[in-house]
Amino acid sequence: MISEAQFQHEIDLIISNAIREDVGDGDHSSLACIPSTAQGKAKLLVKDKGIIAGVEFAKKVFQYVDKELKVETFISDGERVQYGDIVFNVSGSSQSILKAERLVLNAMQRMSAIATKTNFFVKLLEGTKTKILDTRKTTPGLRAAEKWAVKIGGGENHRFALYDMIMLKDNHIDFAGGITHAIHKTKQYLTDKNRDLRIIVEARDLNEVSEILAAGGVYRILLDNFNFEDTKKAVHLIGDCCLTESSGGINEKTIRRYAECGVDFISSGALTHSVYNMDLSLKAV
Repeated sequence: MISEAQFQHEIDLIISNAIREDVGDGDHSSLACIPSTAQGKAKLLVKDKGIIAGVEFAKKVFQYVDKELKVETFISDGERVQYGDIVFNVSGSSQSILKAERLVLNAMQRMSAIATKTNFFVKLLEGTKTKILDTRKTTPGLRAAEKWAVKIGGGENHRFALYDMIMLKDNHIDFAGGITHAIHKTKQYLTDKNRDLRIIVEARDLNEVSEILAAGGVYRILLDNFNFEDTKKAVHLIGDCCLTESSGGINEKTIRRYAECGVDFISSGALTHSVYNMDLSLKAV
């Protein structure tokens, strides 16, 4: 997994690129009608319900735009909110507040939606050992923020990208000439390159689970599109040899039953690719 420093660097890149994209050579709407000396105050108003996420991200945005902006926080990341709640006030240069407004809202609306959906799944798993994982099915350029939201919602992050963990899926296996070849070649590659990366291998049926176990050296086996019975059999077969993960079409109606099969993790792309933004607004006080 990537380090905290790497993760924060990704967040900084999101902010700098988003401001570049949105502001360009200047916020001419504000520059045209608001004096540079004008001071103002705005509140982040909730017009929905769920888990708030992106408060710390918003603070970073305000600091990037103008280090003199002051944020007074009333509700923190991960707390439940409802219609009418005020999350924070921001005060300082009116031009700076307006320059940061859209990025703050876009990020917080999406991050809060992801955190809310993640928390919903986390609640469904209560009482089991199973943890919910995100995937790489994120919005291009926004991965760090979306994975941050999953953590805020109580979920766990899968690998961040292609470079921090090896995941041998069906196409890798088929292109490599089968599971055993793929695993052996991967272990040799890691030795040759002196890299210490965990290996996850996808299994499509119980025979592939057995083949993965025979090859050895795997951190986690991904049980892709298994039914409940085969999932139970796979978990029993794997035992303590490595960790287990279920994935593929799992939703709120089936997630509990998969957890009760004994898997360690359930991964869901829907945490990040199928959410509806929380309704938030930044209003002048």
